[in-house]
Amino acid sequence: MQILYEYLFLIPVVVLALSSITKVLIEGRKTEGKAHQHFFHPGGMPSTHSAFVTSLAIVVFKKAGAESVEFAIAFCFACIVWYDAVVTRRVIGQHGQLLNRMQNWHHFAEKVGHSLKEVIAGILFGALVTGIGIWMSELIDVAM
Repeated sequence: MQILYEYLFLIPVVVLALSSITKVLIEGRKTEGKAHQHFFHPGGMPSTHSAFVTSLAIVVFKKAGAESVEFAIAFCFACIVWYDAVVTRRVIGQHGQLLNRMQNWHHFAEKVGHSLKEVIAGILFGALVTGIGIWMSELIDVAM
């Protein structure tokens, strides 16, 4: 566990892996036995990208502080990812629906984004797991 203390930026990678596994398990329960199909598909609960950028912003905040340029960049990046997950991808899905109605030779994906609920769940998941990771790294620091 000393690796967490020395490399705090591994926490977002752990968040990414755990949220991906959680998404596969949650979406797999909905589709009964086809969990593996959701690992690389867009959308789903929780938003893995939202969890990752939330974790990244929290870790940068912890390391560099709220007034740092690094945190400002990480926070702006997170806001762009959250906006993209909810708004931009929904519009792309609507375009896919329209194109699918207009033609019959190619099926375009219609569910490529996240609902607001999925993004908020990703943000909360990322914050919770990051908080636990930072707490564990501080325990290691005290023990050393």
